[in-house]
Amino acid sequence: MSVTILAIESSCDETSAAICTDGKILSNYIANQSVHEKYGGVVPELASRAHMQNIVPVVKAAIDTAGCSLDQVDAIAFTQSPGLIGSLLVGSQFAKSLSLALNKPLIAVHHMQAHVIANLIEEKKPSFPFICLTVSGGHTQIVVCESPTQLRVIGETIDDAAGEAFDKSAKLLGLPYPGGPLIDKHAKEGNPDRFQFPEPKIPGLNFSFSGLKTSILYFLQNAGTSLVYKEEFKASEQERYDFIQNNLNDICASIQQRIITILLNKVKKAAEETGITDLCLAGGVSANSGLRKAFEEMGRKKGWNTFIPAFQYCTDNAAMIAITAYYKYQERQFADLSTEASARAEW
Repeated sequence: MSVTILAIESSCDETSAAICTDGKILSNYIANQSVHEKYGGVVPELASRAHMQNIVPVVKAAIDTAGCSLDQVDAIAFTQSPGLIGSLLVGSQFAKSLSLALNKPLIAVHHMQAHVIANLIEEKKPSFPFICLTVSGGHTQIVVCESPTQLRVIGETIDDAAGEAFDKSAKLLGLPYPGGPLIDKHAKEGNPDRFQFPEPKIPGLNFSFSGLKTSILYFLQNAGTSLVYKEEFKASEQERYDFIQNNLNDICASIQQRIITILLNKVKKAAEETGITDLCLAGGVSANSGLRKAFEEMGRKKGWNTFIPAFQYCTDNAAMIAITAYYKYQERQFADLSTEASARAEW
């Protein structure tokens, strides 16, 4: 029996809808919100208002592109958590309304689970069990995936996420929002060994990026003379500006290399401890070209199989919600109208 899922993603500042039939993505439409650029970050109230404006045309575009109708949809899926609560509410209430109006099952999807399962969208798929490094602006996790619906976190950040480290570093460098992709761009032209930043000594498989951010802050405040704060090292505003402008590519390359080595050293440890050799990358930061290249190179050197979703499935998108919902549909994991959106729900 053929199964068609309409999925909605609205966890942050992208409004997205997708159609999936029997595990194949037929459409994946995304509306971005440029309104946040002048504020240097996502403004929750503005994000939820933009979702309300975008959701109807985005859903219509996804249905039209897939060449189907609402009558042909077998279930409605939505992102339940985590995310900005106002944004999540727009998507969840719209999905509930459709489910009620069409008398179709409702499927609630955890955003981070969906990032992992995005690795099952394309033809080249990992074998179970596999390890997934999930890296985004709000999360950094190592997940063991036993099946599409059985996942467990074996490592995660104890403070800041890797994506936040990228974006905050970019802000310190005076780069516009979103800064993470700009660090990646400048890093391609720089020397990653020019400046040395510390790697946190965190036991086990957990991550920490708060100390690295502090080191980068002091490094820039001191115009490259020290990684620790000392009043005598503190440079003038003009000296800091000149230092950054004259060394921007090398600074970006050095910051990016340290973040990548922190991530991959933990993934190596996880693979060695578990014996799992199918490794996946997921989340918005997996679009970083430096990380993708280093991840694949690690796999080649170790003889491990590596998998990375296409760029369109790395950042927030409804296709990953749809493919996750498709597997949940097989196991009849349906939600009801009392299901609530949550900013920080566990999975």
